[in-house]
Amino acid sequence: MVVSLDADYPAALRALEDAPPVLSVRGVPTILAAPMIAIVGARNASAAGRTMAARLALDLAAAGYVIVSGLARGIDSAAHQASLDLGTAGVFAGGLARPYPAENVPLIEEMAQKGAVLSEMPLNWEPRARDFPRRNRLVSGMALGVVVVEAAERSGSLITARLAAEQGREVFAVPGSPLDPRAGGSNRLIKQGAALVTEAADVIDVLAPLLERPPADDVEAPAPGMPPSDPPETIRARVVELLGPVPTHPDDLVHLSGASPSDVQIILLELDLAGRLERHAGGLVSLT
Repeated sequence: MVVSLDADYPAALRALEDAPPVLSVRGVPTILAAPMIAIVGARNASAAGRTMAARLALDLAAAGYVIVSGLARGIDSAAHQASLDLGTAGVFAGGLARPYPAENVPLIEEMAQKGAVLSEMPLNWEPRARDFPRRNRLVSGMALGVVVVEAAERSGSLITARLAAEQGREVFAVPGSPLDPRAGGSNRLIKQGAALVTEAADVIDVLAPLLERPPADDVEAPAPGMPPSDPPETIRARVVELLGPVPTHPDDLVHLSGASPSDVQIILLELDLAGRLERHAGGLVSLT
């Protein structure tokens, strides 16, 4: 267990308002104190996408960055595997006793020996669909920047990229063919201002100044406790009922529903992942 006051707790994550007070860790916890870069992308990644993710992960790890991702098949697995001997960390959506997907158990076991795997959830927590956006916020929150390699228009990787931007992280994307739907989301990120990446140097050049002023870790840490609980069904129903085709600010949802800001954000993430939420300028949201 690593608590937020420990030296091994990721400094970038500690600076976030909703940082988990406790992380369960298998592996080498000291690896979590190193500067991190997240690499995420499509589960059904192309051969070219996997090769690019592996090349970036290897070169960035050789430059001193720990590669963090979500242990999913495809791009995540390629990034973890390539950086296994130099430094990689994987974030579970469920508890550490519930590895997912099953096909990655051998990789997870290797990472527990050479790197680290971690979770904010109880040990035997079975991952559910709503836990993956929560996991994504940790992946982006632990990193100085997030690199997206292949992501469709409705991809969980785009949620990670949006969370990264909201957390003040750098967002990078590898361009892909306009004819490949797996590249639709990553190409759109570049249009929206994400830094275009064709080699590790593109990432290193942007992040180098950040290493001279690492994320503040003198923020008062929350008291240790259980991971954040799911919003009650009554709150979830109330928030969804308040949403409609007219764009609404999340602050108004908090005020009108009586829900906490964190509950509202979790509900919006769940709707986003389900493809039911549309985001507008100024942080407004509506149902699709």
